[in-house]
Amino acid sequence: MTRDHVIVSWAAGDTGGDDLRALLAAYHLRTEAEKGVPAAGPAHLPERYRVEVEDPGAAFADDVVLVARRGDAAIGCVVLAAPVEGRAEIKRLWVDPGERGRGVAGALVRAALTRAHATGLRSVRLSVWRWRTTAIALYERLGFVVTESWDSRDDLVCMEHTFGGGGGA
Repeated sequence: MTRDHVIVSWAAGDTGGDDLRALLAAYHLRTEAEKGVPAAGPAHLPERYRVEVEDPGAAFADDVVLVARRGDAAIGCVVLAAPVEGRAEIKRLWVDPGERGRGVAGALVRAALTRAHATGLRSVRLSVWRWRTTAIALYERLGFVVTESWDSRDDLVCMEHTFGGGGGA
């Protein structure tokens, strides 16, 4: 595993907005295809996903968006949703398929956990499609445990990472 990437916070108006939109589009297009409802392109995604691709700054205005970059290229992203009742949610973890196997996804999740812990949150949760076994294994290695579902959609695994007293991510 090589570490030739850097994790940065992204905000609306930052350079690299097109790269982030491309990562989000790839994430949603792949997810919809895996669910058996492929979209012909970003313009054909369900509206709730299309708005994230079209204007991530507005869609994630209250959230923290972290982007993995290698040089000038965005190669991965994750969203740490604004906290509710002392916990945040990780969403939209995506690494360009050509960049996988280099520790980028783990670095993104660790950066999100570090950010959440530093702000005093007690836990971070996420949901992941049951068939994404590689992602589930990553989350388990990073200390997430399967928990009772808060989402009524079939095939979702809900997981949570709780911060210990003095530990951290």
